Amino acid sequence: MKWDIKNLKWTREPDNYQITEDRIEIETMPHTDLWQRTYYHFRNDNAPVLQMETEAKFFSFVVKTEFTDSHQRFDQCGIVVYLDSENWLKGSIEYENEAFQHLGSVVTNHGYSDWATTEISADQKYMWYRLSRREDDFCIECSEDGIIFHQMRVCHLYEAKNTIQFGIYACSPEDSSFKAIFTDMEMQECKWLAHDGQKPDEE
Repeated sequence: MKWDIKNLKWTREPDNYQITEDRIEIETMPHTDLWQRTYYHFRNDNAPVLQMETEAKFFSFVVKTEFTDSHQRFDQCGIVVYLDSENWLKGSIEYENEAFQHLGSVVTNHGYSDWATTEISADQKYMWYRLSRREDDFCIECSEDGIIFHQMRVCHLYEAKNTIQFGIYACSPEDSSFKAIFTDMEMQECKWLAHDGQKPDEE
């Protein structure tokens, strides 16, 4: 499987963007986001996502994100598996203030989102992500150099049974806009190896 821009499809195409073989730029639109219900009780489902479709059950996808001019709370860009409005995951850095940002992930199953984060310096303006699929389980990793990746999240998507869509997204939940840049996009054999510890329980 190859990352090919000819296979990419928009869900909610943004007003301003550029796509080339090795670089994608998205200018975020104000008041765009992905979130479902939990804690805040509101539902936001209007962020643009750019994805390709696959039936492959085992793969890894790597991308570098740059967000030099993110400046407003919750400005974000990263990787995504968007199946429908109530079933998806995303990994990104969300701007908070001049001191720190949130590096984290959201997993949404059957209409309820969670948010797992850690604080990092606001000076960090780029990040690589690696998304790996093993059937209906996923691993999200991040890297500051594109070489050494660190696990952020292992999760399950109940509806990721066969064909899925995956790719990139960018949004600005508040009254903001910034340019998100995506480069170094690459499909790889699954780097998330099968578990070699405790055997699965007998069904």
